[in-house]
Amino acid sequence: MSVDDDRPVNHHADHPGFSGVTGALVGLVLLFMGRADARLAADLTEVGADDTVVDIGCGPGKAAREAARRGAAVIGIDPAPVMLGLARAVTRHGTIAWATGTAERVPLPDASATVAWSLATVHHWKDVDAGLSELRRLLEPGGRLLAVERQVDGSATGLASHGWTRQQADSFAAQCSSAGFRDVTVTGRKAGRRDVWVVQAVRP
Repeated sequence: MSVDDDRPVNHHADHPGFSGVTGALVGLVLLFMGRADARLAADLTEVGADDTVVDIGCGPGKAAREAARRGAAVIGIDPAPVMLGLARAVTRHGTIAWATGTAERVPLPDASATVAWSLATVHHWKDVDAGLSELRRLLEPGGRLLAVERQVDGSATGLASHGWTRQQADSFAAQCSSAGFRDVTVTGRKAGRRDVWVVQAVRP
């Protein structure tokens, strides 16, 4: 067992975030990444015209635009103004709204979404339990929760550690159950050439 197997689900919660020139450059890079994650998320949640999707940590909006292409209304949530500015600049879908927020504080009414997903961002959440409580609040009964994280080795460091080990994926699933979600599953999937962990759950 790796000595790092006890790292928490949000093991990069102290990340400084994205702002200024650095944030803009990262945002431009992200525009060319994540398409496979976005398609996987939309496929697994079966997003369609009857859905309202909340994309937590939306970055420049690739997954939000994928959901919109499938007919959903979408709200992209991100704490970084530079990311939201870039998302607005490159988006042509009129069914997407953008708002400043975090997993722990989403500026939306109770039971206002049918799908909430977080793609490669749960490991940055400041407070996982608070985030799950907030997502349970904004999902309507029967709403679907999905998280995708890159599979990483427990001994990885630096950029290579951004993601989850199997133990971290299982820990997040346990936290979902403790937060009141049901039908919680953990599966290993392919997103393009990458191996990812997918956690899915349903709000009762």
